[in-house]
Amino acid sequence: MANFTVSGFLLMGFSDKPELELVHASLFLVLYMVAVTGNILIIIATSMDNSLHSPMYFFVKHLSVLDLCYISVTAPKSIYNSFMHSGYISFGECIVQCFVFALCACSELFMLTVMSYDRYVAICLPLRYEIIMDVRTCVLGVLGVWISAIISGIMHTAATFSMHFCGSRVIHQFFCDIPQLLKLSCANEYINEVAVSGFVALVAFLCVIFIVLSYIQIFSTVLRMPSAEGRAKAFSTCLPHLVVVILFISTSGFEFLKPPSDSPSALDILLTIMYTVVPPTLNPMIYSLRNKAIKAALRKVFQGRKAELFS
Repeated sequence: MANFTVSGFLLMGFSDKPELELVHASLFLVLYMVAVTGNILIIIATSMDNSLHSPMYFFVKHLSVLDLCYISVTAPKSIYNSFMHSGYISFGECIVQCFVFALCACSELFMLTVMSYDRYVAICLPLRYEIIMDVRTCVLGVLGVWISAIISGIMHTAATFSMHFCGSRVIHQFFCDIPQLLKLSCANEYINEVAVSGFVALVAFLCVIFIVLSYIQIFSTVLRMPSAEGRAKAFSTCLPHLVVVILFISTSGFEFLKPPSDSPSALDILLTIMYTVVPPTLNPMIYSLRNKAIKAALRKVFQGRKAELFS
């Protein structure tokens, strides 16, 4: 990889060997294209089909928008650097990447929390669902997610880049990862970022507790349903969201809780991919493959486009 100046950092990426680097970049590019295609299809389906203009799909659409931002902030730069055999990232690019990544990661968790409340109201309070989850509540929920995440992103970024960086400025990741940046800080200047991380971790823990309690109530209600068909329908709307929640929380939680390493191994890189790339890639598959309404909406969209082309 190319040398870098004091105005930036060197991302070590996946491998020091050019041949392996190209293979990894190609696989990364495929995953990125799958994620982009899947999330755009869900956004199109939920936007164009009137039958999907409900709170549940309103949140699914915004989750797809988040997933697009989440994977796009890290993957394209990493793919470009790998193909160009250059791990350089400027100081300004690193700041923007850290901010947007922190924003998207927090937004993802907050959005999943809001979606769990939506599922709780739909299953446990069905007669009051339309009153509780009206347009105003949905819009305020999404605004709350974005505002909270922006504040969190600003706090993380300000605390991280208020530090002075010493040493080699080599980041053992494929993006500007905040834990890796902390290792480059001089003396004990990382204390502000540790305090911010502790606060965000507390908020994340409360979100997880809220999601767990919501699903305890949901499953308790579903299991009491006398109709097998009703239970199946309830599970079909909840399980995709639950799978997404488990995937995101388990991978990011494991990465957050594992002991830091001075020279991350291939396993560390793989674990990072598991919470930065895999959730945005699998989320649209989980929702579309198990959701008949989204598949029907996509069929109508493509059939309509096909009819326009041949008319």
